[in-house]
Parts: sequence; C-alpha cells; structure tokens
Amino acid sequence: MSLLFICVKIFFARILDVSISTLRQMVMLKGKLLISTILAFIEVFIWFIVAREALTININSILIPIFYSLGFATGTLIGSFLARLFVKGEVLIQVIVNDEKLIKALKLRGYEVSILTLDNHKKMLYLEINSQSLKKVLALIKKASPSSFMIINDSRKVKNGIIK
Repeated sequence: MSLLFICVKIFFARILDVSISTLRQMVMLKGKLLISTILAFIEVFIWFIVAREALTININSILIPIFYSLGFATGTLIGSFLARLFVKGEVLIQVIVNDEKLIKALKLRGYEVSILTLDNHKKMLYLEINSQSLKKVLALIKKASPSSFMIINDSRKVKNGIIK
C-alpha cells in the first residue's frame, strides 16, 4: 500500500470516530444512555482498527501522525456541527436587567419569562428555550438590553414549564 493511501485512510477514519465521539458525548449529556452506549462501541471499534494500523505500519514517516492528528481535529469540528444539527435540547438563559424593556420585548414575541426581583430594582429573568432559538433570542436581548448580564446553560430536563 502506498503511504498516501494509508494517510488518507487514517485521516477519514479518524474523522469518523471522533465525530461519533463528539455526538456520543452530547447524546450522553442529554441522558440518552442506550444511544450513547451504541455510539461508544462503534467509536472505539473504529479507533482500535485505525490506531492499530497507524502504530504497526512498517513505514517511518511523519505524515502518518500528521494525518492522524488532522483527522482528529477535523472530526472534532465536524462532530460539533453534527451535534448542533441532530442533538436537540433546551437552553436556560438567565439575564439580569435594570428595566422592563427586555421583558416586554420577550413577552411580545411569545416567550414565557420567569422574573425574580433583586436589589436596586434589578430583575433576574429566567428563559427556557429550544436550542434552535438561541441565536434569535440572544439578538433580541442584545437589541433590547445591550448591557445586560447573561448566563446560558444547556438544560438536561425541564419540568412544569413552557418552552417556545
């Protein structure tokens, strides 16, 4: 086998197993243990075959570890894109504001907002949304209350709430 063929094979196999690894981690965080277990098996199976070939090949070339590493990095990138596409979930946004402008803007667009009044007339807003709506909601917050303090967390499970 030629060195280039081996390098390309290692590169694409690493993309596949690392993409699966990234998806597995996201699925596991969402509590889907059966799916994450199946993905873990596939991931390690591919990794074992590729690692064994990369380590036992009789060719001394810096290209093999370079392609191995490039495949890992590319797989992380592709896996992150796939996770955003396929792993749906909820996001909790906490926002501290000084006025009612953001609250009115959110309610006007149909978002349910839980409000906790803090000292100095500040309010802490709790907003649970689908992760697909995050960019749109962040743009709305930035426009209505550009200096507000925000914390954004992935939610594993939501009970007794309304999610838009």
